[in-house]
Amino acid sequence: MTTSESCYDMNMLTYKKIFFALLTFLFMLSLEGCRDKNSSAVDSSKEDTAAKKMLQGIWVSEDESPFFRVKGDTIYYPDTTSSPVYFSIHGDSLEMRGATVERYLIVKQSPHLFVFKNHNGEQVRLELSNNAEDINSFLVNRPVALNQNQLIKRDSVIMRADKKYHYYIQVNPTTFKVVHSSLNDDGLQVDNVYFDNIIHISVFQGARQLFSRDFHRKDFRRNVPENILAQSILSDINFTSVDEKGIHFTAFICIPDSPSAYQIDICISYEGRVTLNV
Repeated sequence: MTTSESCYDMNMLTYKKIFFALLTFLFMLSLEGCRDKNSSAVDSSKEDTAAKKMLQGIWVSEDESPFFRVKGDTIYYPDTTSSPVYFSIHGDSLEMRGATVERYLIVKQSPHLFVFKNHNGEQVRLELSNNAEDINSFLVNRPVALNQNQLIKRDSVIMRADKKYHYYIQVNPTTFKVVHSSLNDDGLQVDNVYFDNIIHISVFQGARQLFSRDFHRKDFRRNVPENILAQSILSDINFTSVDEKGIHFTAFICIPDSPSAYQIDICISYEGRVTLNV
């Protein structure tokens, strides 16, 4: 073999390597393009509006307690600490868009059954509620504030039989702790600590003081069951009415993070005597 033939063969071998390397590069580039297209197809998948429509209503867990309410494109929770969240359904995923985007695998969905997996991989089984009273768990307007955590003063003048009365109410926050036990989202028993109030009422007729007293939560132990009172706070006292019996105020005994409250009527007679009634 001559020197020129040897050089020719080496050049051909080099060209073949370059050619095959170029083909490999072009193949990988086309493969990445297909991946991008497939990824875009998944990301831009259309929302399943039929599945969203099927999810409308109040859904309860296996123990029949309200789990969440779906209205439009929003999910509402029964507790007061969780904010409503926008949601959508894409394929087999329930997507919730709050501060972060969370996706949950839908296991099964029918007009009366919804099963999905939570972050722990556990299946959550929900059924569509047929109890009209479940809507009460999702009322937006709570009846009273649970703890104002600030000094509040109120006073006003009222008239009765041409006599003028002046009352004062002062809500004093305290460091007295009330422990309320509840289940968290993971089904664990947790203790939440809240702070109670002491509330003062004074009533005057002109310059004469008819009544002056601090009210504590324990003052209502005859009006509220012991197991309820132990987990409640004295949230507030408001003036309500005046009649022949005296001047009426309402005390609110509330379990924290609950829409319900015991309302106790405080009647202060024109002689300065006080009576309490639920």
